Amino acid sequence: MNNTHRPVLLAEAVTALTNGPLIQHQNTNTNIVVIDGTFGRGGHTQALLKELPSAARMISFDKDLDAIAVAKQINDSRLTIVHDSFAQMDQYVPPESVDGILLDLGISSPQVDEAHRGFSFRREGPLDMRMNTTQGITAAEWLESAPLEEITSVIKTYGEERFAFQIAKAIVAKREEGLSPKTTAQLANLVASVVRTREVGQDPATRTFQALRIFINRELDDLELGLKAALKLLKPGARLAVISFHSLEDRIVKQFMQAHSKVEVPRGLPVRDKDLPQSALEIIGRVKPSELEVTENPRARSAIMRVAQKRMGALA
Repeated sequence: MNNTHRPVLLAEAVTALTNGPLIQHQNTNTNIVVIDGTFGRGGHTQALLKELPSAARMISFDKDLDAIAVAKQINDSRLTIVHDSFAQMDQYVPPESVDGILLDLGISSPQVDEAHRGFSFRREGPLDMRMNTTQGITAAEWLESAPLEEITSVIKTYGEERFAFQIAKAIVAKREEGLSPKTTAQLANLVASVVRTREVGQDPATRTFQALRIFINRELDDLELGLKAALKLLKPGARLAVISFHSLEDRIVKQFMQAHSKVEVPRGLPVRDKDLPQSALEIIGRVKPSELEVTENPRARSAIMRVAQKRMGALA
């Protein structure tokens, strides 16, 4: 089993945060605070720690107990580990106290590679899919009781799967036979029997597994809450970098940053540009992996990182 996790856009993410004015122009009397909202296997956290001064604090969050176990092996007094979703980070840190926040969305390679987690259609295992195995119901448990309409909606909305109704109908039919899918292979084979049109280079179960994972873990809800929390926590001049892996995530991040980088002024209002209120964010840019990174780590191919900076004097 290959549990090696290669952080995506590692150097780019570290540079995006450390090039922000607060960290770049730090002085010895300034206590830098940086948040890694998704510890994973610690690649971004450890790379950031190498660039931060001895007085800095790094706070890393993760819902996954396996990730927390890895994090606790890091011997660095600057690091604080929190077993919780980044959506709740404003419960642990005061407003306007953070110099940089990184959110690396999606799942880590070990989560996909470890069959017992139930994330992968390529590995036989229980159909679990929970990031935090101490909370909530498994994907298998949900499929045992969810109505046809709800299963259809989840697969269509979160997987953007055009065969969502047919897949949901097949799941419910199996359930009525007492054969509701309990393992990854059972679900993957069931989906493959329904999805007749294959996308080039993509397993027919890809979109269904993505949809169930997002739904079971409330990933998009967490993302929206996390972005709002980040804006509240950032000091003026601090940066937010978000790495997403599919269009649903990226759309939320893009729209959030755009919405907070503009100030709506009623048409015809006699206000000079210099008198306009400041928007909360300034968009710094977006970055995609290089061809070399995608070649060496195919899981990086869909990644996109968006970076924004909280304006000086801005109101969150």
